[in-house]
Amino acid sequence: MDIGNIVAVLVPPLGMLWFGISMMVYAIHRHHPNPKVGHYTQWAAYRFYGVVCALIPIATFFPGKGVGPWLVAWAVMAAIIIPWSLWSLYRIHTDTWEDVVLPPEGEEHE
Repeated sequence: MDIGNIVAVLVPPLGMLWFGISMMVYAIHRHHPNPKVGHYTQWAAYRFYGVVCALIPIATFFPGKGVGPWLVAWAVMAAIIIPWSLWSLYRIHTDTWEDVVLPPEGEEHE
């Protein structure tokens, strides 16, 4: 999810596409058997949706048809999402990961 966030910010036309696709990615990874996957996915979603959804009411007050306010908003979004996502990817890489053992199919688990 963090990689998608970075790409969506670096390539602005992909932002809207990623907004939709990220909901599917979130739904799939948030309920992964390994709780760490869900944790990192949840925080990546908090960052992306928080910044993007804050832009909606703020952009309502952008003056006229100029691109200046949009470029400033994009720069602020990039300044927030990119470093934070890179830090998260570093934490994911340095975290200790263990294989998840799933029960055989057909057996109920508690």
